[in-house]
Amino acid sequence: MSKKENFLKGFFNENPIFVFLLGMCPALAVTATFETALGMGLLVIFVLTFSNIVVSLLRHYIPEHVRTPSYIVIIATFVTLVEMFTEAYAFALYESLGIFIPLIVVNCLILGRAESFASKNNVLDSAIDGLGMALGFTFALIVIGSIREFLATGGLVWGEYLPFFVDQPVSLSLDLIIHLFDDSITIKDFGLAMFSLPPGAFIALAFILAFFQFKKVRKEEKEAAAKKAWIEQKKKEALARKKAKALKESGEAA
Repeated sequence: MSKKENFLKGFFNENPIFVFLLGMCPALAVTATFETALGMGLLVIFVLTFSNIVVSLLRHYIPEHVRTPSYIVIIATFVTLVEMFTEAYAFALYESLGIFIPLIVVNCLILGRAESFASKNNVLDSAIDGLGMALGFTFALIVIGSIREFLATGGLVWGEYLPFFVDQPVSLSLDLIIHLFDDSITIKDFGLAMFSLPPGAFIALAFILAFFQFKKVRKEEKEAAAKKAWIEQKKKEALARKKAKALKESGEAA
């Protein structure tokens, strides 16, 4: 596998959430808004990338019988760092994510990559694998969070939980377009508040998984059709060669 394939595999073909259904607790619990989803994704990017690097560096020195506890200690160290950083510099996000920050320690995606990849590969490949899988995980969280927030409120807000780049929260809402035609209508009046609640997370994720499954089935059908056409073409070519050989032999006999 090339380094490019190693990096990109986490986005679609081996996406932790949409394909392997790993790390589902944060995917359902902290994706009520685009910002909280992005915030959790950023924390996972740091933890997964650096835990993969350290596990790869120490893979020859960690005894086999304490392998898993050692990985958990390494992961917990980085989780503690991101928890302290979030509490200090993004307290709204820290309060919003709550118990799900320390629960990153037992995220099956992070421990799974340490066990299945970082413990068997060099530092560079492990770093690329961790970064790619974490970005794929973040991409999935952002998709779910954006859909849920948009359906619940009719827009997206930046600056409420992640106080970076803006002094005040900035809202991107359909109201900006609707008010061009009628000021009396507000998109929040038509928002589906259910999508900001846990049942909305299950429904949004179900439709996304159905879409990915549909794409997978269509791809398999196309590959099967292409393979069948290739086999039929080979059969026709073999039959033509057989007929040509028979004609040649009959001509020589005559």
